[in-house]
Amino acid sequence: MEKKTVFSGMRPTGRLQLGNLTGALDSWIKLQDKYRCLFCVVDWHALTTAYEDPTQLKENTYDMVINWLAAGLDPEKSIIFRQSDVKEHAELHLLLSMFTPLSWLERVPTYKDQLQQLKGKDLHTYGFLGYPLLMAADILLYRAEAVPVGEDQIPHLEITREIARRFNYLYRQQFFPEPEAILNKVKILPGIDGRKMSKSYGNTIDMSDHPDEIRKKVRKMVTDPGRIRKNDPGNPDVCTAFVFHGVFNTEEVANVEQVCRRGEIGCVQCKKQLAERIVSFLEPIYERRQALENKKDYIRAILTDGAKRASALAAENMAKVRELMNLGQL
Repeated sequence: MEKKTVFSGMRPTGRLQLGNLTGALDSWIKLQDKYRCLFCVVDWHALTTAYEDPTQLKENTYDMVINWLAAGLDPEKSIIFRQSDVKEHAELHLLLSMFTPLSWLERVPTYKDQLQQLKGKDLHTYGFLGYPLLMAADILLYRAEAVPVGEDQIPHLEITREIARRFNYLYRQQFFPEPEAILNKVKILPGIDGRKMSKSYGNTIDMSDHPDEIRKKVRKMVTDPGRIRKNDPGNPDVCTAFVFHGVFNTEEVANVEQVCRRGEIGCVQCKKQLAERIVSFLEPIYERRQALENKKDYIRAILTDGAKRASALAAENMAKVRELMNLGQL
């Protein structure tokens, strides 16, 4: 039986964090043995919020792909490519924009949320408003039947499904499948200060961090603010370090909770144990990353081959789209 097609992408806006690894990336690695997967560096999407300064776009792309490969994505199993290398993404985006109501774009929850969160940027642009439509084009271009997403991205996928239905209705053929969600079992990680992990807060642990840097950051992690002395009973429910124990120290997490609540382990010792667990977990990824860092020609070759394979699929599907929209040859 032919494998179903899965599409997903990440924006190259900066270094990947542990949250990216334990969330989307971990899901991708598991999917590549079960589906025909296309994983895309969505660099045009990055421009929707960083159009004024694209100077780091290429470096961020290299860094992202290095992290993907180090974590376990296999270019022999998956198509790994850059969005801007396949021009059909832009063509389908344009054609879909001809019949997509503005109200559909304006009602996407993240549109108003990000306008509020990113007040320092001028985001009153079509590119930012049309972000969900470009995302829909990315997915539909390959007639993907499934998309790995977190719960917060479900509205984006729903608008993709609506656009697929509208296209099929208008042009009287069930051409685009309505992609289903594959919900990521996301292990949400806070920043080391307990807030959302974000480079703008300076509270991240990055996949590329040296082991000593990881140890330094873990030492700064916020723990139970009500615990004054080492022997005081602790409350893991309000401890940032305990959240990380639940992800990187699963075999010992129950014991960590017990000794913390009984005041049998101090926060300093607890964080030392955690740091070594994280370092050990990341060690093979870090080593593979180190081996890839100076191999830009190799990374470029993977992206070039991926673009070639993706373009072949895109060209075939766009030929049918043009035909259905009466844009084919005279």
